[in-house]
Amino acid sequence: MAAPSHGAVVVGVGRSAKDLTVVRTAAGEAAAHDRPLHLLHAFNWAASTGPAPAGGTRVDAENLLEKAGQVAADAAPDVPVSGEIVEGSPVEALLRAADAAFLVALGDGGMASCPTCVPADAPAVELASRAGCPVLVGRTEAAPPGPLLVGYDGSPGSRATLRYAFDCAERRGARLLAVRVVETDRHDGDDGLLEEAVNRHAVRHPRVAAACQTVRGDPGAVLLDRSRSAQLAVVGARGDGPVRSTLGAVSQALLYHSPAPLIVVRGVGDDAGDGP
Repeated sequence: MAAPSHGAVVVGVGRSAKDLTVVRTAAGEAAAHDRPLHLLHAFNWAASTGPAPAGGTRVDAENLLEKAGQVAADAAPDVPVSGEIVEGSPVEALLRAADAAFLVALGDGGMASCPTCVPADAPAVELASRAGCPVLVGRTEAAPPGPLLVGYDGSPGSRATLRYAFDCAERRGARLLAVRVVETDRHDGDDGLLEEAVNRHAVRHPRVAAACQTVRGDPGAVLLDRSRSAQLAVVGARGDGPVRSTLGAVSQALLYHSPAPLIVVRGVGDDAGDGP
């Protein structure tokens, strides 16, 4: 019987061997945040191309979860691991799990290595657009041992994202690089906006070595470039747009093209207590 996923890191386990990479990434995140790990495999019968051999689908799924559990145990031996097999759409199953999860995770389906083949209904895009908690999108290649990258634009959502990133950096023992990008044709009178925000969090997280960069350019392009040397990129789901079920241009750029694992922060509340 599956353990409840409340407060867990929930990871979607696919059938590809490459999907086990995100299990390792999710297990590391669960260990860093002292959370259990819940493995979730969903099979969509409606999308099946034909009947499976008698008992084959269930047996294969059980074997898959067993292998994923071994991968998780190797990556994070102290993390409690549970597993669950459900029928239906993998995205819908993860969306339901997100209502009670600390974080949901899945692989990117190889989109980062194929810049011209990113369908709008790709599972990672759908989950990052609709989940009610932070979404971790894993990559097939290991990330370099660089800093944790976070984008900041001064909006309430980005303040919550910065707070989340500081907590992640402290738990990982990682350096933090906070980047604010001002578009080239925009007048900007807030030269110290990023530094002030980072300094407030640095007081609360003295063990985090944090650096700031305020640069001019295209926000998506600049953050994508910085992400190539990051161990993890953290970005808000959107700016101040009114529709929850959409991703902003910057979060889309990193989701589609960044080689680094990405956390799209949503459902954590605005950081209203931190000022502008």
